[in-house]
Amino acid sequence: MGNAQEKPPGSGGGGAKSDQATPGSRRRGRGAGGSAEKPRGKGSPEKGVANGTQREKSHPGGQESPAPVVDTSYLDAPAGALPPHLARLKNEGNHLFKHGQFGDAVEKYSQAIDGCADAGIDSPEDLGILHSNRAACYLKDGNSADCIQDCTRALELQPYSLKPLLRRAMAYESLERYRKAYVDYKTVLQIDTGVQAAHDSVHRITKMLIEQDGPEWREKLPEIPAVPLSVQQRHRDKPVSAEVSQARAARAAQEEARKQETRFTALKLEGNDLVKKGHFQEALEKYSECLKIKPNECPLYTNRAICFLKLNRHEEAKQDCDSALQLEPLNKKAFYRRALAYKGLQDYLSASSDLQEVLQLDPNVHEAEQELEVVTGLLRQSLMDSTAHTPRV
Repeated sequence: MGNAQEKPPGSGGGGAKSDQATPGSRRRGRGAGGSAEKPRGKGSPEKGVANGTQREKSHPGGQESPAPVVDTSYLDAPAGALPPHLARLKNEGNHLFKHGQFGDAVEKYSQAIDGCADAGIDSPEDLGILHSNRAACYLKDGNSADCIQDCTRALELQPYSLKPLLRRAMAYESLERYRKAYVDYKTVLQIDTGVQAAHDSVHRITKMLIEQDGPEWREKLPEIPAVPLSVQQRHRDKPVSAEVSQARAARAAQEEARKQETRFTALKLEGNDLVKKGHFQEALEKYSECLKIKPNECPLYTNRAICFLKLNRHEEAKQDCDSALQLEPLNKKAFYRRALAYKGLQDYLSASSDLQEVLQLDPNVHEAEQELEVVTGLLRQSLMDSTAHTPRV
């Protein structure tokens, strides 16, 4: 069974169990102790059964529809050293667990565990996995007491196994047995320092223990076992499953995204602060770094355009405003700052057009009104100069 997301701690202790077996015992059939199925008489076959044969549902035209094909190939997947009939029970339990049918999965694992006892199979690895898998089901159902019992048995069979340790720690925490939970989480981290759930839980439980036991909380802890170096090395050398590899890659991607977001926010704030101080070249560099992280962030282009304008780099200011308007076609700041860039490039007609766009979007932008008057005057003057220098034919 692959790594499954465990039920969060605090979701309830060993509450009432519905239709589940205690560890090591056989589970009753569904009818036992509950509402028994009504027996059918010999002369009253079940609906849909003719002469003892299940009949397929028919289409209105009279043709029988073929039964849907159910893929059961997973039942024959390798399962350690277990014989085929027990391997199928384990695989069926894994399949049920993945589909959220935890009570049914418990039944299959229990049958496999009992089957090992009946067949005299004494494989610590296979039995340890079965107990650990059943513990995961109990944890999902909020049955922390039986989860602890199964995890403890799994650890007796295979000491320092990571999954039973982690599941038992979560079960202890859900029962508010914080000292034992702390010990198990710390043991997990000796084996694999990359288990983020254990790091988070240690920090959380430490605060609880300080509140509960005061400054001497460490003295009241049970002894934390020292994991042998051979066990740590064996865990490091163990091949990583595809599921674990994907989970680690996802965590790494999330961590990288978090770092980049933090860096982006810091750079943007530094850029804004530098603009206020009039340090436009340094601010420009900060905004450029921001755009490497988020190239589609419209305000960065309009902010950087201010810097280019202040440095008389009008063509670059215009290009940044073009980029902003591609992202937000009705951005007033982009139109206004592009108008200033056109003015610097002495393209007064384009500047006038952009300023009119600003006033159409918001007639109350007084800076645009004032700038439009200036640009209109410059446009008129440029046209007059152009006419004066045109030779007569």
